[in-house]
Amino acid sequence: MYLKKIGGVRAVTLKDGSIMTRADLPPANTRRWVVSRKAAIVRALECGLISREEALGKWGLSDEELTEWKQAVDRHGIEALRVTKAQKYRQL
Repeated sequence: MYLKKIGGVRAVTLKDGSIMTRADLPPANTRRWVVSRKAAIVRALECGLISREEALGKWGLSDEELTEWKQAVDRHGIEALRVTKAQKYRQL
C-alpha cells in the first residue's frame, strides 16, 4: 500500500478513545456541510490533526464560519451545528 507523504500528524486518539485519521475528514470539494462533516472538522482542529490554516484553505471556509462552528460546539454540543437549530442557539 502506498502512503502519500504529508506534513503533520496522520492519526490522533480522541477523548473517547476512538482514532481519527485524515481519511475521516470530508473531501476537499465538499460544498454541502451537514452536521457530521462540520463536527469532523471541529474535532480534527481540537485534537491537532489539522491546523486552522489548513482547514480554511482546503475547504474554502471563512475564518468567521469556522469560529462559529467551534463556539457552537463548545457552548451547546454537536447538535448546535444543525442549520435548523442555529437560530435557537444564537438567542441563548
